Amino acid sequence: MKNVLISGASIGGPALAYWLNRYGFDVTVVEKAPALRLGGQAVDFKGETHLTVLERMGILEDVRRLQTGGTDQEIVDADGRRLTVMPGEFTGGELEIQRGALSRLLYERTLAAGCAYVFGDSITSLTETESGVHVTFERGAPRTFDLVVGADGIHSNVRRLVFGPESNYVRYLGYYYALADVSQDFGKVATMYNEPGRLVSTGGPAAAAFFAFASPRLDYDRYDTEEMKRIVIDAYAGMGWRTPDVIEAVRHAGDLYLDSISQVRIDHYAKGRVVLLGDSAYGNTLGGFGTGLAMVAAYVLAGELAAADGDHRVAFQRYEEEFRGYAKIAKNGNAGPFLAPRTRRGIWMRNWIFKAGFLLKIMMRMTDKFATDITLKDYPSLVRR
Repeated sequence: MKNVLISGASIGGPALAYWLNRYGFDVTVVEKAPALRLGGQAVDFKGETHLTVLERMGILEDVRRLQTGGTDQEIVDADGRRLTVMPGEFTGGELEIQRGALSRLLYERTLAAGCAYVFGDSITSLTETESGVHVTFERGAPRTFDLVVGADGIHSNVRRLVFGPESNYVRYLGYYYALADVSQDFGKVATMYNEPGRLVSTGGPAAAAFFAFASPRLDYDRYDTEEMKRIVIDAYAGMGWRTPDVIEAVRHAGDLYLDSISQVRIDHYAKGRVVLLGDSAYGNTLGGFGTGLAMVAAYVLAGELAAADGDHRVAFQRYEEEFRGYAKIAKNGNAGPFLAPRTRRGIWMRNWIFKAGFLLKIMMRMTDKFATDITLKDYPSLVRR
């Protein structure tokens, strides 16, 4: 039996743990956060490929049960008058679910199946030997694993330790986004407002305020909530509409997440016994495909490891061959200029896309095509060895 360490307990990590466990691997997941992170924006699945993976995992009906349904979002002017509507099917795909609900579902399934989770710890070094990878941790005792998987996001610690500095692989795209867990009720209608280079969105079923704004690269502690609050407050100073009320709610928010809109570019997903999965390998922030890519990648990587009887050299090569073409959907997009155009003309043109239904349909057909651009293999029988 192979023992595998997965770094990251968001979506890709637990999805891979699920499949590896089904194939007979012994799986441990380590997560820096002290507990499962249940916040975050809604995520979506679209097309036959995504739904087939969910069905083969046996969670399709659970996701349907937990789905939020795509929510129409009104785009308004400074006086609150509706300019146009961003339809729910554009942002919500065929199935939309809160990221936290999906994370909990995957965590509970894998925990019940026998996967081990270690929260509040992080990898500090990875040393490959002839027979495995010697791993040291911030808090836990050192251990040796046959394989290590970095499913720890666009700022991957595993990628940094094995492949090199983040600056070599992550390209900043000129924007930041933030999610604030606000207690104030901003109404049942999801509403967004733009000024050049800035977007603020409130209301709807999710009790969170969303922000996207153009900015030079910022230097801040991604684990310091108060510092991140100050950055958002400063970025939205003087903005119209009801933004001052939203910013006041941010001051008292229980939690806030701020990150750059960036993309990852890397030549190979694996090095020796270490492999990358999800955003750590092909992330593109807010690109609309991250969750679907991670779920499909977990299916392919685990399947190739099972098909190769655990031979990581063969499996990692096949994983890359099978998946790199599909992952190209995350390669070149930048959601920043679409969410927060830098000029008033850019805002007008973005809004016009939603008014001109034919352009919207073309965009949606293109995304559906990208989401299904892979042929899923039938991997070995899902029986523990």
